[in-house]
Amino acid sequence: MRPELLGIHHVTAVTADAHANLFFYTQILGMRLIKKTVNQDDVSAYHLFYADTKGSPGSDLTFFDWSYSPPQRHGNNSISRTALRVGGPDSLRWWLERFDQFKVPHGPIQNRAGRATIDFHDGETQPLMLVDDGKWGDAFPWPGSPVPLEHQIRGLGPVTITIPTIRRTGRVLTEVLGMRPTIQYEDPENRDFNVQVYEIGAGGPGAELHVRIRPEVAMYRPGAGGVHHVAFRVNDVESHQLWARYLNELRVPNSGVVNRFYFRSIYFREPEGILFELATDGPGFAADEDASQLGTTLALPPFLEPRRAEIEANLRPL
Repeated sequence: MRPELLGIHHVTAVTADAHANLFFYTQILGMRLIKKTVNQDDVSAYHLFYADTKGSPGSDLTFFDWSYSPPQRHGNNSISRTALRVGGPDSLRWWLERFDQFKVPHGPIQNRAGRATIDFHDGETQPLMLVDDGKWGDAFPWPGSPVPLEHQIRGLGPVTITIPTIRRTGRVLTEVLGMRPTIQYEDPENRDFNVQVYEIGAGGPGAELHVRIRPEVAMYRPGAGGVHHVAFRVNDVESHQLWARYLNELRVPNSGVVNRFYFRSIYFREPEGILFELATDGPGFAADEDASQLGTTLALPPFLEPRRAEIEANLRPL
């Protein structure tokens, strides 16, 4: 039995400059640092989570701080753009002025799949996009943000991957993950090619995967400013266990269930090598911190707490 995925859960990218990253995402984009912790597989590195005021599933953009990482090279077989949702055309116009004020590289307002969008980059040239979500879903703005409540980022929007051919990946998206192909639109970077939209669950701007088919593009090289993986939402632990059994029945190589404390995860690669994760909505980021204090101190899950002194000694102060 295959439970339904609910949408995008989080996107995890790579930074080589945690200080600049923290400034950009909290002071320019106005997102809340919802969790300051470490990469559980590499405790020498911060893992920073930016989200709405509650750390709602589907609002997290997270970063591994690997200071030794060279700059990424954008290209094929990669997660190539992450969208962030805002609540209307007035907000997009407001953001154009803010990007100009802070000298953030950006494009004009343009249409993608029937929605108004703005392409932009962070300081490490990670491709990002604002999308007018028509006030889809709930919003939980952060009162401490430098961005006015009505213009704040409401959560993650569509995630775009770039691959050379759709045949194998398309089968995994539809037959394994239960996504549904819907519309196509012209690739703004090369109008000779189309982008295929896949709906997740009930669909909507926070529940779409956009697939660019670009056989002529060189291979992506991982590094700072690149994306490590995308996670899709699973409702609860019971559904997650069903997913684990289902993937094993299909003989899809995977990590098995990994307890990340704030959520449970299963990792696997689609046929072109892009890392996918299935993550539970709970228990959430308030599992070990008061909701009003999220992100203010170094949070460690219980299985790392005995190593706190060692871990803190090896981290640069933020």
